[in-house]
Amino acid sequence: MILRPATLADAPALAALGAETFIAAFGHLYTPEDLAAFLAQVHAPGPVAEEIAGDSCTHCLVEENGTLVAYCKLRYPSHYTRYTEARDPIELGQLYALPTHTGTGIGARLMDWALSVARERSHDAVLLSVYSENFGAQRFYQRYGFGKIADITFQVGAQLDAEFLYELKL
Repeated sequence: MILRPATLADAPALAALGAETFIAAFGHLYTPEDLAAFLAQVHAPGPVAEEIAGDSCTHCLVEENGTLVAYCKLRYPSHYTRYTEARDPIELGQLYALPTHTGTGIGARLMDWALSVARERSHDAVLLSVYSENFGAQRFYQRYGFGKIADITFQVGAQLDAEFLYELKL
């Protein structure tokens, strides 16, 4: 298993992985139209390439036998700064693994990477949103010391989902 940064050449594979993992975890919640609109906006090669090329996101990819199986994304500045008293928070935007790779320690390795980057860059908090009914993810984040600071929403197409905003002070 190899952890590495994303390059522009990774955009198509990362977009496909993002779509596959999102659909596996949440696809059942949405109409086909809402899901298609969201995937085109967030998990398509163009938007993913823009994030990789831009200054606001840093990706860590997990590769196994030449295939991407998981990833994590940090965003700075965070979309959620208005909810925190932290002076300089960073956002954990996504941490996803293929269903075949959950429970294998990949999530822990990606979280360790994210927290290490946050500390190296002298951020005083990490923010993340988690679906209100994703209890497994909530337990995972709570093991790292994250706690709920706000109720927020997450839009997928025309649908608004109830989410929790978590924070870990560093």
